[in-house]
Amino acid sequence: MTLEGRSNLVLAFARVLYVNGQSSDETVAAAKRLGDTLGIRATIMPRWGELQLQAEDRDTRLISAVPADPTGVEMDRVASTMRAIEDLGAGRLAPAAGMEAISAISQAPAAPIWLFTLAAAAGAVALAVLFGVQHLSSAALIFVSAAAGAILRRTLARYSANIFLQPFCASLAAGIIGALAVRYELSSSLRLVAVCPCMILVPGPHVLNGALDLIKGRVHLGAARLTYAGLVVVAISTGLLLGLALLGVSFPVDPAGRAVALWLDTIAAGVAVFAYSVFFSTPLHMLAWPVAVGMLAHALRWGALTVFGSSAATGALVACLIVGVILTPVARRWRMPFAAIGFASVVSMIPGVYLFRMASGLVQLSDGSHTTLELISATIADGMIAVTIILAISFGLIVPKLVIDYLSERPTKSKS
Repeated sequence: MTLEGRSNLVLAFARVLYVNGQSSDETVAAAKRLGDTLGIRATIMPRWGELQLQAEDRDTRLISAVPADPTGVEMDRVASTMRAIEDLGAGRLAPAAGMEAISAISQAPAAPIWLFTLAAAAGAVALAVLFGVQHLSSAALIFVSAAAGAILRRTLARYSANIFLQPFCASLAAGIIGALAVRYELSSSLRLVAVCPCMILVPGPHVLNGALDLIKGRVHLGAARLTYAGLVVVAISTGLLLGLALLGVSFPVDPAGRAVALWLDTIAAGVAVFAYSVFFSTPLHMLAWPVAVGMLAHALRWGALTVFGSSAATGALVACLIVGVILTPVARRWRMPFAAIGFASVVSMIPGVYLFRMASGLVQLSDGSHTTLELISATIADGMIAVTIILAISFGLIVPKLVIDYLSERPTKSKS
């Protein structure tokens, strides 16, 4: 096999990992292992929109690149790619058959539309339960709205590659349905009918992968990932607020929340984690880990908030530290993207509702006619709460991962 052929094989494997949610570090390490198997020194340099490979074989050096946008999250493809790399290393898969194998993995279908739709609907209702939904009619509307949004997203994906169109249109539909619910007095001041179908659109894995890149010094890539996630949130917020505004309904900046019993909180969190795992095409035999850990994490958060009176950020930090400690070795063992499995486990803690409230406050402030000290302070408070919770979640998940990864690699480095 020529150097060019081996380089193309490494690049093809790395691309499937990169565009389907694997972290940059894991992608680089996997490419290096595959290069060692093929007898070349392979160095991957990830950028937003491109993967570049520098391959060396004795005195020959080859630099090649492929376009690659890291906007997807498909855990089944990542797990299959990691297994294929292990098979190549163990001799169970011949290098000549590697390109055919990775081509088949890259085209593996996502969750069927019926399962994707059901997961979206169930996940939105589970989040509504966590936020204190009180009426069956509201839960039914949330179910229908989230299902309609899921079908709309899959339909749009067939006709447009625009990465912001799907979340915008799904949130627009949720806003319109939520506004109708308000008009017919089927939604409270919390606007859960409008908010919960939008909560499932928040791109958490990209936030975590972006934070990991920044910590590792990949400033441009980390900033690009976070910018992408931020633009998706802007698209969601715009669609939601526009849908509400079309029917003359506002989105309150500071409604009071509702307490939920521990047993209901824990079960609903498990359903939400299951739903997100389906979104990310998690293999069925891997579902137990994120669901069980997610339920444990939410029980810990509930205890921190209810028993000890901690803030939302502190509760998220405590829960996410435990999630990071448990799931880091699990992700390594089962070759799953840590950002995806970690985010799925803590999805119910993502402060999407605070981001939407802040966006609503900014829109009202830009109008000028509704500017009050209370509105300004509430908008700032929502933004600060959202930022602190996101930082707490990122810190809680990433720090244990970095420590465990360092301790796991240390013996290997010392031996070499």
